[in-house]
Amino acid sequence: MKSTSSKNDMRLRRHTRIRARVSGTAARPRLSVYKSNRFISVQLVDDASGKTLAAAHGRSHKGSGSVQAGAVGAEIATKAKALGISTVVFDRGGYRYAGQVKALADAARAGGLTF
Repeated sequence: MKSTSSKNDMRLRRHTRIRARVSGTAARPRLSVYKSNRFISVQLVDDASGKTLAAAHGRSHKGSGSVQAGAVGAEIATKAKALGISTVVFDRGGYRYAGQVKALADAARAGGLTF
């Protein structure tokens, strides 16, 4: 029997399972990743107060997907350091930890974030 769920529906189900375990605080916010077909974006979220502390988007960066993701990861690390944040909880958003998501995470780590 074939499932009629779309690829995005399955990703949202995976993301729901991840979010059941992952939560951010003011001291250690959640680094939330979202990918569209053209861009990648990331947010630092304090789930305790329900506020976004910082965000970075791929629209302002040129290059292929992985290059763009690396630039976004470096940008969010810089913004986090300016806010005095050094440790985060990584929320991959239901995406596989490969390609763009891995490039973003590696660049954020190289920028000084710990997760």
